[in-house]
Amino acid sequence: MTHILAIDQGTTSSRAILFDAEMKIVSVAQEEFAQHYPASGWVEHDPSDLWNTTVRTCQEATEKSGVDVAKITAIGITNQRETTIVWDKSSGAPVYNAIVWQDRRTAATCQVLRDAGHEEMVTDRTGLLLDPYFSGTKLAWILDNVDGVRARAEAGELLFGTVDCYLIWKLTGGKVHATDATNAARTLLYDIRKGRWSQTICDLLNIPLGMLPEVKDSADDFGRAGADLLGREVPILGVAGDQQAASVGQACFEPGMMKSTYGTGCFALLNTGDAPVRSQNRLLTTIAYQLDGKPTYALEGSIFVAGAVVQWLRDGVKLIENAGETQALAEAADPAQDVVLVPAFVGLGAPYWNAECRGAIYGLTRNSGAAELSRAALESVGYQTRDLLEAMQADWAAGGEGEQVLRVDGGMSASDWTMQFLSDIIDAPVDRPNVLETTALGAAWLAGMKAGIYPDQQGFAKNWNLDRRFAPDMADADRDEKYARWKRAVSATLAV
Repeated sequence: MTHILAIDQGTTSSRAILFDAEMKIVSVAQEEFAQHYPASGWVEHDPSDLWNTTVRTCQEATEKSGVDVAKITAIGITNQRETTIVWDKSSGAPVYNAIVWQDRRTAATCQVLRDAGHEEMVTDRTGLLLDPYFSGTKLAWILDNVDGVRARAEAGELLFGTVDCYLIWKLTGGKVHATDATNAARTLLYDIRKGRWSQTICDLLNIPLGMLPEVKDSADDFGRAGADLLGREVPILGVAGDQQAASVGQACFEPGMMKSTYGTGCFALLNTGDAPVRSQNRLLTTIAYQLDGKPTYALEGSIFVAGAVVQWLRDGVKLIENAGETQALAEAADPAQDVVLVPAFVGLGAPYWNAECRGAIYGLTRNSGAAELSRAALESVGYQTRDLLEAMQADWAAGGEGEQVLRVDGGMSASDWTMQFLSDIIDAPVDRPNVLETTALGAAWLAGMKAGIYPDQQGFAKNWNLDRRFAPDMADADRDEKYARWKRAVSATLAV
């Protein structure tokens, strides 16, 4: 019993990664699935795609490894957060597509709630803002807009869950309806101080409390995956939302430690210890992880579009054929052109929280082309990260001095050009670890630690290894000028 299987169910693909007893990757399987855009600002997934790709990648990773399934100790799950699924508790059939975290259809609902003065209460309990990003208003939309669903929910026939919860229910054959505290904390329905679902907020959104799952620690017993997955039952012992799992995988266990993950979106977390810090800069207060019934809190900044801007260059305007081209194009861009891309395709996240604004490009000339747009796309990730870090540092100043190093992971962190620009624009070192699969590693460590085959927090932190440190190498005047140009572009975008 020496291996851990990590399920990493993301926004554009499902992956399974098998780790050995030394927490080294043995095999990886990945499968993309379709994105559905039924209306402007709407984003959906077919829940069967999430499930089927998860099953196939688990089986493929195991088969590719050549490891006897008898050696697989446990399963850890990490997942795209906030994405909302409602299904029949008897048949498992979803009543509607999964509404993805990027979806903005409930923006008007959130505005009505804000206008009615409810945001202060919601933020006090959940640490979140009234924004369509979170699960609560998505769930209310399904109840109110899908024929017959509200009556079925009130009759106790339906269950709600984020993606982790749905996978657990499917893996255990409907025996376990549970989530972990990090995922619960992203629903807009969970009181992060009291550690329970908020009856007040459920009443406000008219959500039956009986639909909601049991909330467990991030390292806990979530039941056993059935033998139809791998040929034998395997316990599920670790669960965390993807950004919290990445923070764990980066060993950000001490207050003041920061990480930023660059996937479809970008998410920065700052560990604030055992006390939640209320942001004065429209950041989120959330649970970083929960062990032995004790939550550790974090400040989080969420950028909706990071890697997705490169996907847009490839799939939307077809300027590139693959993501790897952007670095060479950025290096070849005309330095005299100051093109700025604000990728507000689905609004802007922290610290702006504007669901209605849309993307814009500034500074185009007759000579602007693929190189300049590629550079602007990559630079937009650095600019947005600086927005987050400045807000975090302002909030954390009251709580102590944070470590002035940013640990990075996710697909875009493999781009040396992008990470160097990030270091330049934030004027701080950027550390990239040897293991970029920190999200899956975090889920694997939670499960392996619970199973007793991986070390405790202190031991795990000692295993963190640096691949490369990017140090700032930009003149102060250039940095200030570039960032001022970005802020003007954002202001103009918000004003439209």
